[in-house]
Amino acid sequence: MTETRTAEEAVSTTRPALLEARDLHVEFSSRGRRARAVDGVNLAIGEGEIVALVGESGCGKTTLARTLLGLERPTSGEVRYGGAALSYTSKALKAYRRQVQLVLQDPTGSLNPRHTVYEAVAEGPRIHGLPDEREVVATALARAGLRPPDRFFLRYPHELSGGQRQRVVIAGALALDPKVLIADEPVASLDASVRGEILALLLRLRDELGLSALVVTHDLGLAWNIADRVAVMYLGRIVESGPVEQVLTAPRHPYTQALMSVLPESPERVVLTGEPPDPTRIPGGCRFHARCQVLASGLAADAEVDGRCRTEPLDILPAVPEAQAACHYAGLTS
Repeated sequence: MTETRTAEEAVSTTRPALLEARDLHVEFSSRGRRARAVDGVNLAIGEGEIVALVGESGCGKTTLARTLLGLERPTSGEVRYGGAALSYTSKALKAYRRQVQLVLQDPTGSLNPRHTVYEAVAEGPRIHGLPDEREVVATALARAGLRPPDRFFLRYPHELSGGQRQRVVIAGALALDPKVLIADEPVASLDASVRGEILALLLRLRDELGLSALVVTHDLGLAWNIADRVAVMYLGRIVESGPVEQVLTAPRHPYTQALMSVLPESPERVVLTGEPPDPTRIPGGCRFHARCQVLASGLAADAEVDGRCRTEPLDILPAVPEAQAACHYAGLTS
């Protein structure tokens, strides 16, 4: 593996980072023990960059996203925006949330059924006291692809299609003119015919407005279609990251290889045994070793790294643009 660098040294080699997680840890109490939901993450999102955060349910990706939004406070480490550490005072968080906005997975659940489209999009500008409310709402709806915008002002969520509801949610975020969108499974609840339209919208917003985005997903196909870089998360930690084409066409970590194997074009299916370990009892050595197909097949033993896999912890990956994997076996060829 690449020699470990500090978070500051790692970030300095990338394009200027707009939003960063530096050595981020988030823990929760669970049955008298501490659950390490996020267990040492370095992640940087550059200006105009789309990063996909992928992993199976329970890996910690939503907790990481909530922490980047300021909705959870880290146990240790820090979130940085524009080069400055995030402050958790009410005034600072209010200003920060104008710059970093959330797009939720379920538009039906996130929209109040008793509010019109206009009221839903105008809520943020009213909280922040923005002038020219009607113009702000109309511009946000138009940017989200709902044109002419005044045609949608008095409609209610139940009068819209699923794709239109998701566009209203995106318009509500755009109304504050943010620099970063954090989208949690933004197309998971949509029909296949609509998914492409929403992904194309996010790409257009990046090109026209210079928006950055963190897209949280379990769908590697979505990551391939929309992201510049991908970070693969397992049991609270990023285990592989890099340019999306490099990571998804030649994955080095066994976990990424297993995720890729479920795609229809994959030549061989990898079936992982068991469930992810309890985050209150993260195993020693490589945290993936109990489910690792490379270890189970004997390949790690042939390479004489099986003992290290079971006992030797891996370094936390730095936030660098190059492809990297936290794996003793993959490290033999790096």
